[in-house]
Amino acid sequence: MVDIQTVSIAIASASVVAGIVYYVFQLRHSVKARQMDMLMRLYLTWGSEDMKKSFQNVLAMEFKDWDDFKKKYGRPSQAFIDLDKVGWFMNGLGFLVHKRFADTKQVDELFGYGVIFLWEKMKSAVEGWRKELNIPKSYAWLEYLYNEMKKREQHQ
Repeated sequence: MVDIQTVSIAIASASVVAGIVYYVFQLRHSVKARQMDMLMRLYLTWGSEDMKKSFQNVLAMEFKDWDDFKKKYGRPSQAFIDLDKVGWFMNGLGFLVHKRFADTKQVDELFGYGVIFLWEKMKSAVEGWRKELNIPKSYAWLEYLYNEMKKREQHQ
């Protein structure tokens, strides 16, 4: 026969377990909500008028390599600032993916076309200024993100 004290202990234990399970689910939801908030804030920045203008300027650029870029657009120049601005932004996204604050699916769904296009556009210039300025890791996270996006593209 079960007495009241045993039932009370069982109910208290079940309540503690239920509370812990609830807390874990709330914590997971909170982490996901913060990550989505961060991504949406970045997406709003990407969609800002200033960023759109810079990205459109980058779209219009034509150069073969870093030397050709310098000859056509100069450094410093507005062209370099625009290229650096959108590259810097995407480099930050690459860092977030690397640190697992965002995943490639989320980035692909919000920024995908821009990542692949931008790296393919910038690659020859970046490789040139890496050598010239002796900064071998310049835009390493953008390159990393590009490679991750290409892997994702191949698996689809």
